[in-house]
Amino acid sequence: MFENKFVSPEKMLANIEPGMSIFIGTGMAEPRTLVKHLMESNASNLQDLELIQLVSLGDTVAIDERYARKFRLKTFFSGWLASEAITQGRVDLIPSRFSRIPWLFKTGAIHIDVAFIQITPFGDDGYAYLAGVDVERQAMESAKIVVGEISNKAPRTMGDTLVHISEFHYLVEATEEPIYVARWPLDELFIKIAQNIASVVEDGSCISYGIGPLYEALAKTLNSKKNLGVHSPFFTDALMDLVKSGAVTNRYKRVFRGKCAASYIIGTKELMSWLDLNPLVEFQSQDYIMDPQTIGLNDHMTAILPARKVDLTGNVALHTGRGNVTAGPGNVQELFMGSALSSNGRTIFALPSRNRKSEPNILISVDKYPFQFTNLESMDIVVTEFGVAYLMGKTLRERAQALIELAHPDDREALVRQAKEKKMIYHDQIYFAQSGHLYPHKIACAHTFKENLTVRFRAIKPSDEEEMRRLFYRFSDQAVYYRYFSPIKAMPHNKMQEYVNIDYHLTMSVVGVINESGGEQIIAEGRYARQQDESYADTAFIIDEEYQGVGIASYLFEILIRLAREEGIAGFKADVLASNEAMLKVYEKSPFPVKKVLSNNIFHVTIPFQTS
Repeated sequence: MFENKFVSPEKMLANIEPGMSIFIGTGMAEPRTLVKHLMESNASNLQDLELIQLVSLGDTVAIDERYARKFRLKTFFSGWLASEAITQGRVDLIPSRFSRIPWLFKTGAIHIDVAFIQITPFGDDGYAYLAGVDVERQAMESAKIVVGEISNKAPRTMGDTLVHISEFHYLVEATEEPIYVARWPLDELFIKIAQNIASVVEDGSCISYGIGPLYEALAKTLNSKKNLGVHSPFFTDALMDLVKSGAVTNRYKRVFRGKCAASYIIGTKELMSWLDLNPLVEFQSQDYIMDPQTIGLNDHMTAILPARKVDLTGNVALHTGRGNVTAGPGNVQELFMGSALSSNGRTIFALPSRNRKSEPNILISVDKYPFQFTNLESMDIVVTEFGVAYLMGKTLRERAQALIELAHPDDREALVRQAKEKKMIYHDQIYFAQSGHLYPHKIACAHTFKENLTVRFRAIKPSDEEEMRRLFYRFSDQAVYYRYFSPIKAMPHNKMQEYVNIDYHLTMSVVGVINESGGEQIIAEGRYARQQDESYADTAFIIDEEYQGVGIASYLFEILIRLAREEGIAGFKADVLASNEAMLKVYEKSPFPVKKVLSNNIFHVTIPFQTS
């Protein structure tokens, strides 16, 4: 049953005829021994061949001009080795959604004569395991000649991976190592980006994954999450680390509950060993894993995608070139659509504020860049090392404001000027050039109050203008009077933008936000402000009336005391109406002596930070 199918690579290649189309597996599934002999052979029958590979990951398939007469490579993804060759016309790109590729093979829209498939050794029962299941099974069904390259280094993966000896015409022993992809080193910049992403990913979310420095960093910042699920085209070393950390249980998934679902393996020898007969990972074909309807069956599906550039409307330019295998237009489209179909699904585009040449990645427009992904109506979240921009439900003006704050501080002034010229933001929009460098990212934190209310705290930003206006209009007349000591009825743009654009040297404003309808809602603010020559700072607090009485004001007060002492402020002052007993109680909880003087029904409160 076995012996009569084993042949040498040379004997197998003798069955190839000029003009044939040959399918080659991707990633760990690339049969390198067969491909190497195909590249090196000078046999006259190996001419004018079509090589079809989903992604060209390794260096086995040579794509330089020396091989132009022997074969031409067709690929569905330009982001790895083939990108430059496609641009130069030496490799053909087949644009397609990834979930559609198996259908192209089944229907004969893409013709396949021969399939080179990498497999594990056969057991006594005549079964082996596929090293990749993205479209291998469909390629085998379509091909006239199916060749199995047997590698004892390939992992026995779980899922739709079993193949029988009867499905192969020829078998070849592998003499080449599989393709191993080294891990990216951890990068402090991407750690910061990943920390911001982690602030958005909720416990119980189902995530997609890819390869590269962003995903290496995410393995470190998501490891404290609870009950994450995985539904992803790729399974990598970083994802292995995340599963090992205990953050991934797949408990709440609706597709392969209890298991990570994936199609590709890309990684190191350690990953291959860990995946061998590992029941925690389910490998299925691309038409299932990347089908948006299947993706959308998982609640809280969170697609995390790297971007190359983002403009102030939310349009995205995707990566090209070596190292990119995660964010091609077809791949992104399916994950994007799947997350949109998911209950409480999210899509996060992440990128550094500048590229390696220190050029801006947040731009006024991405029109001149290739591989654009434009879906303004459904754009959700953009993240850089400088924060998170929630775009869903925001006006174009609000988006521009939020995205400017994600740019490198040295690039923001030019963006503000360009946005004003394009009438994307108010012509009188205030911008303090030093504010980006002074913004205190370090104070960001979260706290859970009574009734399991989790509130995140951070410094106020100029883009908080609309949310602060909404907070103002939710107040009762009494609450407004307590805060402003006058019956203010309106808070127009000119007033509110002065309120949210502050000099962080002299003023500190900390807002409390909750996640509401896919974005941030500000429910509280505490601030102190001092004059240049004063040692004491005036303080004020506002708390959404729906969330009063749970301790938010006291928590904000503790934050402001700590920040003020770090800035060398000698103490706090405040004027509080005598009838505002709740606010008086907040000040009375100070760890420092509280002095109160009543005058005209107003308590003048003084809190020196020195206890002696």
